[in-house]
Amino acid sequence: MTERKQIFFPATLLVGICVCIASFAAAMVFGAADVTVKDVWLALTSKVSGNKLTVIREIRLPREVAAMFVGAALAVAGAIMQGMTRNPLADPGLLGLTAGANVALAVTLALIPSVSYFGTTLACFIGATAGALLVFGIGSAKKGGFSPIRIVLAGSAVSAFLYACTDGISIYFKISKDVSMWTAGGTVGITWAQLQTILPFLALGMMIALFLSKQLTILSLSEEVAVGLGQKTTQVKVVLFVVTVLLTGASVALVGNMAFIGLMVPHIVRMFVGTNYQYILPMSIVTGATFMLLADTLARTINAPYETPVAAIIAIFGLPFFLFIVRKGGKELS
Repeated sequence: MTERKQIFFPATLLVGICVCIASFAAAMVFGAADVTVKDVWLALTSKVSGNKLTVIREIRLPREVAAMFVGAALAVAGAIMQGMTRNPLADPGLLGLTAGANVALAVTLALIPSVSYFGTTLACFIGATAGALLVFGIGSAKKGGFSPIRIVLAGSAVSAFLYACTDGISIYFKISKDVSMWTAGGTVGITWAQLQTILPFLALGMMIALFLSKQLTILSLSEEVAVGLGQKTTQVKVVLFVVTVLLTGASVALVGNMAFIGLMVPHIVRMFVGTNYQYILPMSIVTGATFMLLADTLARTINAPYETPVAAIIAIFGLPFFLFIVRKGGKELS
């Protein structure tokens, strides 16, 4: 079955790309602003000015570009974590990375109010690293090392503690509103200037992940197999960990908290392409981008002209999916 999935991978990827393009087109057309397909086409292909075209170019287009990149980045980060730890419940939002980025963001805004956007992004990287190290340290402290449930429990505890720290810092320094605007989880108000700062990090992280996809496949089998095949497991793990932090930290800096994308997308992808990460990662990029585009479109249209938090839309799908994976005993959907 896995070999058959891999044979049809080019066709599967092509279908995924077509669905992603269709989702992007729908995201550009539907929303509170009444625009047509013609307006979108003119905005993207010409220099004609107008109120509707300005809305498309300066508000809707950067928003949907951000949605695509963040969805793809979090999906890849989740796939890397699941493969590297051989833990089907792994997700950047569940294992302390997002919470760590949040508390670092709050500390930065409290102590350096005039910090640049690049400085905020760097702080998110540092916080994500600290959060993940704390979770993995606690999760592996007991004899027996890692286990899926132990890591998830450690992640839940550490995340709750770090979120509490974020709230405490926000209240004490009276910056709750500023922190909430960053961490609420949404693509509202994203500008081209922000994208110019963040997108290079996301693109770099995904390219490195694709380059190491073969090594990740070997690593996902077992530590013994990887060592037996001559893989330098420590170096590969370090690079993959850095990539995960890069993708998660940059995503949090851009759109705030987005849990469950990194959990759901890799499992969904495995149903179509099998367990080879040379296929999982590129398909996760396409599927993650599509999922985030659809979630953002739904958030903008379900109660238009009011915005529904996109993080809430994702959680509606993500929490039942998480419980389903737990019910299966942590078995992967492959």
